[in-house]
Amino acid sequence: MSTKQKGGRHDKIVKLTVTAMLTAILVVMAFTPIGFLRVGPLELTLLMVPIIVGAVTQGPVVAAFLGAVFGIVSFIQCFTGSVLGAILLSESGVRTFIVCFVPRLLAGWLCGVIFKACAKRDTKKGWSFLVAGISGSLLNTVLFLGFLALFFMNMTFSPEQAASLGGLDTVLNTVIAIAAGMNAPIELLVCAILGTAIGKGVSLAIKKIG
Repeated sequence: MSTKQKGGRHDKIVKLTVTAMLTAILVVMAFTPIGFLRVGPLELTLLMVPIIVGAVTQGPVVAAFLGAVFGIVSFIQCFTGSVLGAILLSESGVRTFIVCFVPRLLAGWLCGVIFKACAKRDTKKGWSFLVAGISGSLLNTVLFLGFLALFFMNMTFSPEQAASLGGLDTVLNTVIAIAAGMNAPIELLVCAILGTAIGKGVSLAIKKIG
């Protein structure tokens, strides 16, 4: 086996190992309080952190895969405790799955694409990680709220459902509340800091292994 073949095989093993580890971390976070911090009836999620790490260390394809995993576990959450998810599910299972799944897949892929583009211009390999951390969380929020508004714009909640959501009586009001509330900025800040720090650290560790 040539040196080039050995190097290629080693890179594939590292890629598969890192992807498997990030997938496992994401799933564990999703089903423990670490991943979904509930603030009243709404949620603050840190699940974009392993996706951001995947984007900066393994590229857009792996980040899209991790985003897809996030989307699937997010949909499962609709059956296991998400107040808003359960309400959407009662209206349409198919549309709820699309809203949970597609934005997360796109957020992961776009985060990887953005980092790849920035890394080419970031000679010191510093600010591109911060851009990835910010864009990953921001894309997740913007795409999720956009899809939520697109697929459930005209949905009005029953008095019981509105009470469980703290008085929010329509999907449109819910989108506005999430966008204008404290959850989104806090989520953006935390994911940006953790995604940047962990992503850069893992990236350096992979280079040393290589």
